[in-house]
Amino acid sequence: MPHQSAVTVLATVPPARVDDVREVLNEAGRRGAGEVFRFAEVAGVHFARLLLVPGGPDGTGEMQPPCVVYMSEVDVPVAVHLADLVRSAGDELDKVFAYCDGYPADGASEGERVAWLRSHHVPCAAFYVHTVGRGRQQILNEARLREAIEEFLDRHRAELSGESPARVRAAVQEYVTGRQDLAWARSRPALPALRWRIRRAAHLVGVPLAGLALLPLLVIALPVWAVLVRRHERRDVPSRARPGRDHVRELASREDFGAQNPFTAVGAVKPGRFRRITLTAILFVVDYGVRHFFHRGNLAGVKTIHFARWLFIDGKRRVIFASNYDGSLESYMDDFIDKVAWGLNAVFSNGLGYPRTRWLVRGGAKDELAFKHYLRSHQLPNQVWYSAYDTLTTDNVRTNARVRAGLFGTLSPAGTEAWLALL
Repeated sequence: MPHQSAVTVLATVPPARVDDVREVLNEAGRRGAGEVFRFAEVAGVHFARLLLVPGGPDGTGEMQPPCVVYMSEVDVPVAVHLADLVRSAGDELDKVFAYCDGYPADGASEGERVAWLRSHHVPCAAFYVHTVGRGRQQILNEARLREAIEEFLDRHRAELSGESPARVRAAVQEYVTGRQDLAWARSRPALPALRWRIRRAAHLVGVPLAGLALLPLLVIALPVWAVLVRRHERRDVPSRARPGRDHVRELASREDFGAQNPFTAVGAVKPGRFRRITLTAILFVVDYGVRHFFHRGNLAGVKTIHFARWLFIDGKRRVIFASNYDGSLESYMDDFIDKVAWGLNAVFSNGLGYPRTRWLVRGGAKDELAFKHYLRSHQLPNQVWYSAYDTLTTDNVRTNARVRAGLFGTLSPAGTEAWLALL
C-alpha cells in the first residue's frame, strides 16, 4: 500500500504574461484536464489542478507577484511523479510554464525540465489525507468490485431472494472467487512501506518528547503569547467586503459538475513577525494532528474532504489553502462552521480581513455571513482540475472498502446482515 504525497510546483509569472498563461490554462480546462495532461496515465494521481494565483498585496501592502501553481495528490514520491508527468505531458507543461522565468528553452531534455520543476517545488505546512495508505488503484478496484457484486446480485435476485444472508454471501464469495480479474479481493490491502511507518512512528513520539523538553519554557511563554494574541485581536480590522458578482459568476461556472469539487483560496498573512510565527506554529500543530490523529476519514468531524493542504508562499507573506471535497461549497462551508469553527479560527484568523476572533479560537467563523464572504472573496478559479474518481464521494470510497474487507473471512450472523446491507 502506498502513502500519499502532496506535490506543489509554483513559478512566478511576469505581469505582462499573465493573460497569456490564463488563456493557456482556460483552453486546457475547456479541452479537459484528463485529456490534455493525461493524468490517468501518470502513476497514482488522485487529484491534480493548475491555476493562476494573481498578484496582490501582503499584510503590509507590498505587492506580491502573480504565479502559476500546479498541485496534485499522488501515491508516489514527488520526484517520481514529476518525472512521470513530464514524460506524459511535457509538451502541455511547456505551454504553461514557458512564460515563467528560467524555464528550460525549446529542445531541453526531460531531465532539465524535471529539475526545473523540482527546484520550484513548495513543501506543505500541513497536509491532510482522508485515509492514509489508500491508493488510487485500490479505490478504483474496490469501486469495480462493489459494482460487480451488485450486478451479480441483480442478475440472481429471484433465486437468492429466499436464501439466508449467509447463503447469499457464500454465493457472492463463489462468484468473486471464480473471476480472475477480482482475485486481488481475496487479500487485504498491503501496509505502507516499513521505512515510512518507522519514520511516522518516530515523528509521533519525537514531537511530544521535544515539547516535553521545552515545557519549562512553554509554561512561561504560553500565557504571554495568549495575552499578545488578545492584544493583536483587539487591533484587528475585519473586512466587510463582499465578493464581486463577476468573481462569483466565474467560480460558479466551474463548480458542481460531479460528486466532488476543488477549493483553492489565497490570503495575506497579517503584518508583523508575531502573526507569522503564530501561524507557523499553528500549522505545525495542524500537520501533527492530521498526520497522527485525523487520518482515518475524519478531519475533526468533517468527513467529506479527500485531501487538503496549507502552504506558505511569497516568503510567508501569503498562504494558499486547497482541498478536494464532496458536495456543494455551501454545504462544505456549513460543515466547517458547525463542526470545526475553532480550528478554522486558529488558522485563518492570522489572515488579513478575517472576521474578528477572541482568544484565537472563539468568534470568527461563527459570524457566518462574514465568514462566507471572506472565504468566497479569497477563493480562486481552478482553471484546470482533474479527479481520478469524480463520481465517488468519501462515503462511497469508505463503503467500497468495507465491502472488500467483509467479503471473505469470518462474520457473525449480524455482521453478515450488516455487510449485505452495504450492497
